[in-house]
Amino acid sequence: MKTIAVLTSGGDAPGMNAAIRAVVRTGCENGARVLGIRRGYAGLMQGDMYEMNLRSVSDIIHRGGTMLYSARSKEFCTEAGMQKAIDVCKDAGIEGIVVIGGDGSFRGARDLSLRGINCVGVPGTIDNDIACCDYTIGYDTCLNTIMDMVDRIRDTTESHDRCFIVEVMGRRAGYLALNAGIAVGATSILIPEMEFSIERDIIERMRRTQKTGKEHFIIVVAEGVNEKLVAQGINGVSALAKYVEHNLGVESRATVLGHVQRGGSPSCKDRVVASQMGSYAAHLLLNGIGNRVVAMQKEAILDYDIFEALNMTKSIDLSLYDTAMEISI
Repeated sequence: MKTIAVLTSGGDAPGMNAAIRAVVRTGCENGARVLGIRRGYAGLMQGDMYEMNLRSVSDIIHRGGTMLYSARSKEFCTEAGMQKAIDVCKDAGIEGIVVIGGDGSFRGARDLSLRGINCVGVPGTIDNDIACCDYTIGYDTCLNTIMDMVDRIRDTTESHDRCFIVEVMGRRAGYLALNAGIAVGATSILIPEMEFSIERDIIERMRRTQKTGKEHFIIVVAEGVNEKLVAQGINGVSALAKYVEHNLGVESRATVLGHVQRGGSPSCKDRVVASQMGSYAAHLLLNGIGNRVVAMQKEAILDYDIFEALNMTKSIDLSLYDTAMEISI
């Protein structure tokens, strides 16, 4: 392929810029023309793109977010929107696109692939919920951000003998909550993949630890458990904090970390993995190979058919959850 493009789609993740940099420089160093598409699929439909070179991506490897910006587009999900994107690709001479994002972004890449535009997906999402991957770009940075924020909250927790309930991101996956919960020594961890009882898994665990002399507590909750909380009569983490205080007499507060988790300079791991994946993706397209998803499995970078990748499933490490419950009491 002589002309390739790169875009970022969906939620931003630390390390996306490192992946963009790798795609552009790999393409340029191998004689290809590389176009940067701004604002994801919405920008693709509008033809919002520009030619990039080696210097276009200077001094971005350490920056969070995405220099190409991101956006969501309902129009792209329609047949008319898809055709508009294909027409833009043909007019610009784009033979293949590297799509950096999550599952939703990959579904867009799959739909373009079905219509003759070769795409390679690169997993960029803090949730680490891409089924074919052990690891996604942004996950490590996000985990460290959560850990740092909760460590700061712990100072107040200890100073006032309080319970803090901290909500972290993860609408459908509990990887962030589980691993961060272990890292900060949370007494309880609630994740979407596991059934839980507020009485058993929070109230009784806290009572048990109180008997051993513990007087301050951290509870880590994935945002995706809210429906399960509502089913038990608790609407959100603020209500959960009030419930804990009412039943145990421990002054309790709720903190929703929110979008602070997405930002910040990417960690060393995210910079390195993003660089590996971006370069790998560019080489696939340069060799005429499309309709793939780049993945990391057991520290190795490889690729899957995009249709196969989207049909794969991924589950939480139950032994890790059991470990968390055993050592955090």
